[in-house]
Amino acid sequence: MKNALLENISQLHTTPMGVDRIRRNLSLDDDVKDIVEWYRNRICDEHAEITRKGKNWYCRIDGAIITVNAYSYTIITAHKA
Repeated sequence: MKNALLENISQLHTTPMGVDRIRRNLSLDDDVKDIVEWYRNRICDEHAEITRKGKNWYCRIDGAIITVNAYSYTIITAHKA
C-alpha cells in the first residue's frame, strides 16, 4: 500500500537554503543539478525505507536519511546515515 509521501511525490519541493544545506550535508557535487528530482527518484526507489514520525517523513536510502515535512512536502534536510 502506498503512503501519502509517495502519493504526493509531485508536490515535493525545497527552498534555496534547503538545497545548500542538503548539498553540504551529503557532500553533493554540482553534477546533481536538480536536487528535488534527484530526491524524487531516491524516495520512489523500491529499496527506500519510508517512515513517518510526527510531522515529518523520513526516507532512508543510499546511506542517507531524507527529512520531508508531512504537510507541505518540503524537503527539510538530509544527512548521512
